[in-house]
Amino acid sequence: MDNIKNYVQENKERFLNELIELLKIPSVSADSAYSQDVINTAEAVKASLEKAGCDKVELCETPGYPIVYGEKTIDPALPTVLVYGHYDVQPADPIELWTSPPFEPVIKTTELHPEGAIFARGACDDKGQMYMHVKAFEYMIANNCLPCNVKFMIEGEEEVGSPSLSWFVERNQEKLKNDVILISDTGMISNQQPSITTGLRGLSYVEVEVTGPNRDLHSGLYGGAVANPINILAKMIAELHDENNHITIPGFYDRVEELSREERDEMAKAPFSLDAYKKALDIEDVYGEATYTTNERNSIRPTLDVNGIWGGYTGEGAKTVIASKAFAKISMRLVPDQDWNEITELFTKHFISLAPKGVKVKVTPHHGGQAYVTPIDSIGYKAAAAAYEESFGIKPIPVRSGGSIPIVALFEKELKSKTIMMGFGLDSDAIHSPNEHYGIFNYMKGIETIPLFYKHFTEMSK
Repeated sequence: MDNIKNYVQENKERFLNELIELLKIPSVSADSAYSQDVINTAEAVKASLEKAGCDKVELCETPGYPIVYGEKTIDPALPTVLVYGHYDVQPADPIELWTSPPFEPVIKTTELHPEGAIFARGACDDKGQMYMHVKAFEYMIANNCLPCNVKFMIEGEEEVGSPSLSWFVERNQEKLKNDVILISDTGMISNQQPSITTGLRGLSYVEVEVTGPNRDLHSGLYGGAVANPINILAKMIAELHDENNHITIPGFYDRVEELSREERDEMAKAPFSLDAYKKALDIEDVYGEATYTTNERNSIRPTLDVNGIWGGYTGEGAKTVIASKAFAKISMRLVPDQDWNEITELFTKHFISLAPKGVKVKVTPHHGGQAYVTPIDSIGYKAAAAAYEESFGIKPIPVRSGGSIPIVALFEKELKSKTIMMGFGLDSDAIHSPNEHYGIFNYMKGIETIPLFYKHFTEMSK
């Protein structure tokens, strides 16, 4: 694999152009208006795996969007790496905040990406990171240096909670049998200091509906006499945190593990500038649970956030009404040992209890998943660490991520495999936000580093 850097450099323009073409397809799984685009993206991923050298590639039907499956077996006695990724993307809204159209990829330079970054929805999450694996595989096949077997499972519903993935995994355990699962859907500390994500938070995502009168009312004739669902909803949401920003749901913290001072001190060794963090977000100060640092708040502590709130009249001009209904979408990020189904039940019971008699409350669970922690003494982690060190020239730091990939816990339960999360994105890449982007350096460095994981994992597995 000595020539991997040369191969990446020689094929750099082609690798960029191929990713740009993939990013042009608006594969928004949350919006049925884009359903054909999602399917077209699956077809494009299938074609890329075939061209890269998989022996067998197929679109596997599910109750939802298809899963792209590919495999290359060189010797059944050798280890097998299962690569997971997703080809669907988040909605691009709000469109007006993009500096360039979300599905017309452009390359721009930024302070953190002086070599340039691709701006497009899905650039980092997860088309760019998923496609690194396809190109890394292409290199190993083209240069006859694939050291072990590989399988690909690329889905199209990750951004809506992967509802069909468990269905597929449960029915295809033999097909998906592996020795380690490799995912690039996370990030790293910086382009100078790589890191490996060793933990993910779980998720409980719900929608709430508060109903007052049986119709919208004139706010002059009824104001002050009838409960206003929007006012009530705002009060109920405010009551979900106390003055120290602790979550007030009874039983919410019962299963939360308190990390030792020693573990927290180890986490604190990761490079972090609070001033740079605030500057990047254009905020005067940080905010969160008392007695915890910023990095602890967004990784080892559970949270509750309102993701959207609406009701009444929001058009141009004035319309003086008391709305009949008000709505909000709420997500709770969970830590190991918190069960997302139990948390959803606790939330539902508590939220309904906060409502006055003048309104009715409905809580609709959408999706969720368990938290996950991978051990740093596993062969998979050690192989990833060796790959990063060989590629970047510096040892990676293990970190816990605040994000959620619910299917990781599913993989361990159903496939009995550990997952290694080799992310190459940066926190500043604006995933799920307008102007999402992915650095050209990061894209190429990922292609360069991934084959080294295969090499080290195969050697360490002997």
